[in-house]
Amino acid sequence: MLPDTKKDAIKRISYIEGHIAGVKKMVEEDRYCIDVLKQTHAIKAAIDKLETKLLEGHLHTCVIDGVKNGREDQVLQELVDLYAVKNIQR
Repeated sequence: MLPDTKKDAIKRISYIEGHIAGVKKMVEEDRYCIDVLKQTHAIKAAIDKLETKLLEGHLHTCVIDGVKNGREDQVLQELVDLYAVKNIQR
């Protein structure tokens, strides 16, 4: 993983952790459901951004290296599997 990608990912994960703690507190305090749901949607958006950054980094490093080293089929299968997992979750 590129150092900038790693730094950005850790920053985003820390933000997500803080946000989740905030939502937990909201639930414990019986806050208005819509307000809690708005926060969970913000967490999902933050996770989506994290995944995008991680995938972008993967494409710029691991995928290119894999293709250069003759592992095209493995690299492509990993991406197909990732796409399948993402679609199952929806």
